[in-house]
Amino acid sequence: MRKYRILVINPRAAVTEIALYENEVPIIVDDLHHDYNKLLEFSSIVAQYKYRSDEILSYLVNKGINLSKLAAVCGRGGLLKPIDGGTYSINAAMQEELFAQTRGEHPSNLGALIAYEIAEHLEIPSYIVDPVVVDEMDDIAKISGYPSITRKSVFHALNHKATGRRAAMELGKKYEEAHLIIAHLGDGITIGAHANGKVIDVNNGLNGEGPFSLERCGTLPHGDLVDLCYSGKFTYEEMKHQLLYHSGVKSYLSKAPEGSFDIEEELGKRDNPNILIYEALAYQIAKEIGSASTVLFGKVDAIILTGELAFSNHFVKLIMERVNWIADIMIYPGENERQSLAEGVLRVLRKEERPKEYGEREE
Repeated sequence: MRKYRILVINPRAAVTEIALYENEVPIIVDDLHHDYNKLLEFSSIVAQYKYRSDEILSYLVNKGINLSKLAAVCGRGGLLKPIDGGTYSINAAMQEELFAQTRGEHPSNLGALIAYEIAEHLEIPSYIVDPVVVDEMDDIAKISGYPSITRKSVFHALNHKATGRRAAMELGKKYEEAHLIIAHLGDGITIGAHANGKVIDVNNGLNGEGPFSLERCGTLPHGDLVDLCYSGKFTYEEMKHQLLYHSGVKSYLSKAPEGSFDIEEELGKRDNPNILIYEALAYQIAKEIGSASTVLFGKVDAIILTGELAFSNHFVKLIMERVNWIADIMIYPGENERQSLAEGVLRVLRKEERPKEYGEREE
């Protein structure tokens, strides 16, 4: 079997996660921590692309990596217009939109720009795989009940798709033939109905749909929300920030922990006053899974739980006991983003899939 070396790049706020794969096998997996004050010198996030590219190349050279052996470079996809799932060649239209930041500013916008910068000098192809803007929702799923508001597809597409492929393989099916409910359980929570290789319905995990999460609110009673918005307590930006970063589980805790915390440990504490909140989180996730089963007319090959919270046996059990009557449950803890990016490129290099071109689909 031919061996392909793939460089994978996943930019975050002050860190660039990188990995070097030989086919499915990681050779290097590391995080490059950047000087925060240095990043502040740039006028925008995307303006950092050359600086971060040079940092990556310097790291690889110091590790003794022969860059001429690279077959492709893959970056994490950013905030683009809605697109179908798949592996996309990084083209001029994609770069232009990312530089303009017309869909928003986010570190993931750097992924394609860095990947192209490195690949161009090496004269090899560059790609992105299943960015968060993947939109395969059925038309009926986009109707909100209020004409001025259309439901949007914003979810953990990369992990959803990669985990769906792994689960389908274990079930002896192609992903394109399977009916799956996939629940990504992390800082954000997204639960999607996958039918024949498409995510035909999914909650918007960024802008308040579905279950609450560790720090986001999920669906709220709109009457009370409107009252709060016009109460005078918050500006527009403050209200958005509250719902995105100061809601969910952490908002109920008397002393909210800094960063992430161990939900398994929390559930194991005797007389923990917050048990009801964790149980409510599992309850809402289970309810959303039940809702997704109706989208698939009850024909569900498996329910898949993935993401960081899937490491917690106690928490998973709370969900399973409510939904195991629907279908068998498969557990794939963690996000495995770098592996998923490499696998997406491998499918193209092995000619199992054709790369897609950004800009071909009409919005």
